[in-house]
Parts: sequence; structure tokens; C-alpha cells
Amino acid sequence: MVEVKSATEVKDYHRDDVAIQAFVARQAGLNLESIAVAYVDTDFTYPGGEDYRGLFREEDLTAETAAREADVRRWIAAAQATVDLSEEPNRETGKHCWYPFECGFTAYCKSQEPPVEFPVAWIPRIQKKALKAHIDDHDVRSMEQLPDSLLNDQQRRVKQCSVSGTSFFDAEGAAAALAPHGFPAFFLDFETISFAVPIWPGTHPYQSFPFQFSVHRVSEAGDLAHREYLDRSGNDPREAIARALITACESTGPVFAYSSYEKTQIKELKRYLPKLSKGLVAILARLVDLRPIAEEFYYHPRQQGSWTIKQVLPATTGRDYDELIGIKDGSMAMAAYLEAIEPATSPARKVEIDAQLRAYCALDTKAMVDIWKVFTGRK
Repeated sequence: MVEVKSATEVKDYHRDDVAIQAFVARQAGLNLESIAVAYVDTDFTYPGGEDYRGLFREEDLTAETAAREADVRRWIAAAQATVDLSEEPNRETGKHCWYPFECGFTAYCKSQEPPVEFPVAWIPRIQKKALKAHIDDHDVRSMEQLPDSLLNDQQRRVKQCSVSGTSFFDAEGAAAALAPHGFPAFFLDFETISFAVPIWPGTHPYQSFPFQFSVHRVSEAGDLAHREYLDRSGNDPREAIARALITACESTGPVFAYSSYEKTQIKELKRYLPKLSKGLVAILARLVDLRPIAEEFYYHPRQQGSWTIKQVLPATTGRDYDELIGIKDGSMAMAAYLEAIEPATSPARKVEIDAQLRAYCALDTKAMVDIWKVFTGRK
């Protein structure tokens, strides 16, 4: 028996899965000679021709699963005991509700608990050991319960703005941080796809491929222009998108992004396309990440501890992604791309997907323009 996983390594909960599967199979009368878990080998290079030999690695768990039969029987007994209760178990929500994946009853269980106006989950980057220990030891639910002495400046700001209902905006600081960057200003966003099972020769599992970009251009006079590229051919899109990107970003002016992701993608394009290295390196040298500027100089309570563009846009401008039809986030864009390159998808549906992908990606870069205008005092 081989339990196949899409992960790239064997995790503890995979071992639990295999122990349960093996127990069920044996109870059904199957004589299992060997038991393993298979996982994706990211070093695998797809040679083409539907030859996927070597895509998976296997780890033998035969002895381990045999030794865990008592564990499985205990889990079954506990589950049956819970089912036999006349009333729901009185158990508060916590980490166990989300590990290794969110429980399907989490929303229901949380609805049975007293509402928390300022959840501690809104505190960003809870990494310090002392803060984690305080939250766990005191069962902290609300950020109001957190002592300021355990919080860094950003965390204190989130707490103070949330509890007071006031926003923070260092307009002078934001404008000064952006002042050195001239014009024309470009605003770039990629949409990407990755495959557990590669479809293009020479590629690896979970390798990321940009298949679309949007670039908004703002002149010193404030004129706005939009450039975009979308590859729905189903072929490896990297060379075509790299050439289009170099043209769209011209030769001078800052190229703003809202994370380090665009930098990573351009570096990968450069590595794969040495003949286009000069143009791609030139764009890399001009990249400016807007997110650190937002994190340092701006916070509104409606962000709920997050500086994603989908949180900052409505906080700064009142606009949001609800205006979009169909595709409203990155995972939906990936699913739409897969549908668009599927030969069985109807031409009419492909046209519909094309319009939705273009609208979604364009809104990402227009959102950056709007946030940039707020930070530079142009709005």
C-alpha cells in the first residue's frame, strides 16, 4: 500500500494518515506486505512525453504502522466516545482547530463563544518567545489583555489603533520615503501558476511560472496608462512574458511592486533566459517594494493586523475587490488559468476568463497607484 501525498516531504500527520489507512485495510482482511508514503521529489525534471518516472519518492513505514495499531485503536475509541455523548463536548477553540488543517466545525464552535472585539490574532508577527508564552499561559483572546512591554512598535500601534478606533498615518514620512523615486513610475503585478505534476519539459514540480502581468504607468504630469500581457496558449509562457515585460517597463523610472514576489519571479526569469538578462537585471535594479512603506507609515483599524493590498486599499481609498466579477484573488486566478488552457474549455468560456483575469490583475496595479497617491500626497 502506498499513500500518495502532494507534499514535498513526509510530515507527522502523514504518518498518522498511513497508520489509519493501514489499520482499515488490515481490518478489511487485506494482507499488507509493505506500506509506504509517496511524496513529490522537487529535484525531478520532467523530460516530456508523459514520462513521470522519478516524480515521487517513497518512504517505507511498514514497521512504524504496525507498531502504531494501539494508537489507532485509541483514536477510534475516543471518537466513538465523543459520538456517544448526549451533549456537545465543552471544548474551547484553539490551535487544535487549525492544525494540521482547519476543522470544518471551527466557525460553528467560535459562534458559541463570547465574541472578541479585538482578537489577539490581529497582532502581526507573533514570534517572540515571551509573547507566545504569555498568550498560551494566560489563554489570551483579546489584544487588550497583552501588556505593551511584550509588544514591538508595530504591534503596539496595531493594538492602540484597534482599541481606540483611530488610524495612524505619518504622511510626511511616507512622502519622504517615496520622494527619491522619480518618473515615470511603473506599478507591476504578476499572476503565476505552479504544478505539482509538471506539464512543460525541463521544468520541476511546484516551480512557479508567471503567465500574466499588469503594469500601470504614471507620468510626472499624472497621466495614467495601462499595459498588460496574458498568455493563454498553454505553452511555457516565460520567454514571451519576459520580452513583453521589458518593453512595458521601458528603461527608466521606478518599478513599484507590493511584495518581494515580483523580484523573485524576475530573478527566475533571468536565470532561465540569459539572453534577456540585461533587460531583466535593469528592471530588478529599479524595483521598489511599497509594502514596507505601508507597514512603517500607515495603519487603519479595518486592516485587522494585515498589510495585504486587499486590506490597505479599502483602508486608504474606500475601494475594494468586491467590484470584480468572477476572479477576486490569486487562487481563483490560478484556477481560471488552468481552465483557460484546458483544450476542452469552450471558446466562449475562454473569452470570459480572459476578461476576468485582465480585470483582476489590472486592479492589483491600479490599487498600488491609488495607495502610492495617498502616500505621496497626490490624492
